[in-house]
Amino acid sequence: MTSAARQLSDRHLADAYPADPGRTDLPVPGRHDSRQLVILPGWALGVTPLEPLANALRQDLPGWEITLLDYAALTSPEGGRLACHDVDAWLAALDRELPDGAWLCGWSLGGMLATALAARRGQRTPGLTTFAANASFVARQGWPAAMAAETFAAFRQGFQRAPARTLERFAQLVAQQGKAPQRPAGSRLARELCVACADTPQEQALAGLALLETLDLRETLGLLSAAQLHLFAADDALVPGGACEAVTDCLPAAGRAERIAAAGHAFPLERASEVAARLVAFITSNRVEHADVGSRP
Repeated sequence: MTSAARQLSDRHLADAYPADPGRTDLPVPGRHDSRQLVILPGWALGVTPLEPLANALRQDLPGWEITLLDYAALTSPEGGRLACHDVDAWLAALDRELPDGAWLCGWSLGGMLATALAARRGQRTPGLTTFAANASFVARQGWPAAMAAETFAAFRQGFQRAPARTLERFAQLVAQQGKAPQRPAGSRLARELCVACADTPQEQALAGLALLETLDLRETLGLLSAAQLHLFAADDALVPGGACEAVTDCLPAAGRAERIAAAGHAFPLERASEVAARLVAFITSNRVEHADVGSRP
């Protein structure tokens, strides 16, 4: 992308996801100098399931600060900053919690929010990685590689009527690989995820569903200046396999989307070491590239 095009894309993204007007930022650190990685969890699951991944990253990235950002921790007793259905309010609340120069990472809804945050933060984000995060979670015109709108609406209605039963079914889908019968390991994981879901306030979960329904990041992906890596599962019961190719078509030349074989939606949990290795390789490569560019006369 040319310098002029980069400036145009930054202006476009600033209009789409405006920065918090009440925030006065310090000078942005060099992209390759940041040693902070923030991970946003998936819908209704909290940070506990991602602890193995965070621990693997702490081992592979010595000296780095690895933060699992808990949405529930941002919810106040008065109803919560994130108990609304306005994506800009979510982004503003999350943005205030993030250090400048942090690499952003997210799983599922967390990956979609990380993408929108990268757009909002512009040059304050050196790199973005997502796991099982579609550009649009719900199918829409021109984007069939997503969950059918009717299926999503039925899930939301089920959650409103019987949240515990619906969350149990959701946990099973997260732990499942495609249409195959549930594996013993998957059944254990589903039970663990169901316990994690129980800690999420219902109002916040409903707000998260509203974001999943409305977020459309197709244009955003192609305009981001940050380095990008998007990982998908070949046997995901929630995000169709075709999303990998569809997202690839949205990316700039430097962006990458990759599919992990024999994996379901929970691959960041079940294959934490492998995912950490991919993420570390991505960060290392792009930090070196930025350092080389910055050192040229």
